[in-house]
Amino acid sequence: MPKAGESCKSRKGRPRVPTGGSTRGTTLVWGDYGIRLKDHDRRISAQQLKIADETIKKRLRGMKYRLYHRTSANIGVYTSGNDQRMGKGKGSFDYWACRPHVSKILFEIKGDVHEQVIRDAFRLAGNKLPGLYEFVKKGDPPVMGITKLGNGVTEESLKRARKEIPMPPAPNGAATAERMSATTAP
Repeated sequence: MPKAGESCKSRKGRPRVPTGGSTRGTTLVWGDYGIRLKDHDRRISAQQLKIADETIKKRLRGMKYRLYHRTSANIGVYTSGNDQRMGKGKGSFDYWACRPHVSKILFEIKGDVHEQVIRDAFRLAGNKLPGLYEFVKKGDPPVMGITKLGNGVTEESLKRARKEIPMPPAPNGAATAERMSATTAP
C-alpha cells in the first residue's frame, strides 16, 4: 500500500491477459514454492492480501521460512454511495487494490518446511482470495496467457501467426454435392 495518497484518481481499468508473448511474473524468482492465479479479471484488495498473508503465517507458525510478496495493492478504488444520484463526480477513496494478470505469482516461500505443509498453507490462503489458484514449484515452466510452456510448446510457436489448414482434395470418383434447383421438375 502506498504511504501517500494518489495524485489523481485511478481508473477502474482491466487486468492484463498477456496473450501477446509475455511470461513475466509467472515463474518463481526467490522462493521454492508459490501460489499462482489461474483465472483473470480479478481485483484483489489490500485487505484480502493481508488476510491471505496472515493465514499463511498462522499455518506455518514456528517453522523456519521466508515469505515473499510478488504483488502490491497500489491502485485506489473510489466509490460513491448507492443512495447517490447519477453525476457529481467519481466519489471518495474507499480502499487500495491490485489487478494481477492471469498466471501471476502472488506469494513465494523459501525455507526448511515440508512441501505438503506449504501446499496446505497456500490452499488456505487461496480460499481467502477471490479467484482460482494453483500451487507451483521451483522449475515449473512459465505460462503465457493460460498456456504452459514446455512439452513441445514454445514461445515462438505461440507467437507465430495462425495458418489456415488447406482442405484435403476429394478422393477420385467421389460424388460431390450438386446444387438442386429451387423448383422441382414436373
